Amino acid sequence: MQDSIFAKIIKGEIPCHKVYEDEHALAFLDIYPSRPGHTLVIPKVQVDHLWDLESADYQALMDACQKVALRLQQALPCERVGAKVIGFDVPHAHVHLIPIRSMDDFEDKGDMQSEPDHAALASMAEKLKFE
Repeated sequence: MQDSIFAKIIKGEIPCHKVYEDEHALAFLDIYPSRPGHTLVIPKVQVDHLWDLESADYQALMDACQKVALRLQQALPCERVGAKVIGFDVPHAHVHLIPIRSMDDFEDKGDMQSEPDHAALASMAEKLKFE
């Protein structure tokens, strides 16, 4: 399988606004966020479908999602952190964690036509990163 954009991010070939990393997972800000703090959590193994992950890799990914979601709730004004698994845009399993106050926030889509605001993303990553 050819490296996905996420595999290239894991290898450091493409930069990201990292929030969290451990030996099994990486979390970074979506460059087209639907809400401020919209974070992608990915396994470090490249698998197209989330459900095809080995059990240990799946559990490690969910553990990372829980840590990041709790951090989002702590750092940002939100009622909940919604989780989405869609999988059409990148052939690498990933979970979207989105700080939300309502269902409208959860269903909001990011503006993929504009250039990413890397200054705002860097500031948000700094606010969210784990010490």
